[in-house]
Amino acid sequence: MNFLIPIVIVILFILSSIRQINQYERGVKFQLGKYLKTIRPGWRLVFPIIQHMEKVDIRVKVIDVPDQDAITKDNVSVNVNAVLYYKVIQAETAILEVEDFEYAVAQLAQTTMRDVVGEIELDGLLAKRDVVSDKILQIVDKATDPWGIKIVSVDLKHIELPEDMKRTIAKQAEAEREKRAVIIKAEGEVMAAENMSKAANILSSSTGALHLRTLQSINDISSDKSNTVVFALPLEVLRAIEKITQNR
Repeated sequence: MNFLIPIVIVILFILSSIRQINQYERGVKFQLGKYLKTIRPGWRLVFPIIQHMEKVDIRVKVIDVPDQDAITKDNVSVNVNAVLYYKVIQAETAILEVEDFEYAVAQLAQTTMRDVVGEIELDGLLAKRDVVSDKILQIVDKATDPWGIKIVSVDLKHIELPEDMKRTIAKQAEAEREKRAVIIKAEGEVMAAENMSKAANILSSSTGALHLRTLQSINDISSDKSNTVVFALPLEVLRAIEKITQNR
């Protein structure tokens, strides 16, 4: 029976040394404090005391970059926030090169976002969010390369403006709409004037056309019994009557 005790101890020791690494993880294994190797998914032995392992999730993860106060290039104070997607591509580097890579990425994203916003004017910030997001991505991705981290995407979620700036932008938009309305109305009046001029030329060049148009207008007006029609004789008719009177 005594020989069973060492066997049981060995079995318990082995069982306690088993570590499971999931498919979406990588294990960074250390032996006597030194980096040994990166372990792939499955059951692995990590002997206590002399060995240690840290698991690293290699899936795409999300960091919600909190609201940041920033000043644009044209000295407008804004409050911006963003969402950042990143992925660990070298587990051993992420563990060995930075103490807390997730916290480090979040802090780097915050400072970079403030710096990029400070390099662009407010109009550009509002109209070109994609350009600003891409610039933040490029800077953060380059800075995190030595950490074994890949920045997948950066998206600006919200840009909060001061109340007085909101009112100014609203007034500017209203003025722009009024300007467009005036231009459209003026263009319509020009087209109407051109059409009226063409119609007048056609009527004046055709004998009797003006009289026919006059009669047609009178007919249209008289169809409504509530209208009172004051008939005005054409000037040509008046002149003809005048000539007849003089001949007598």
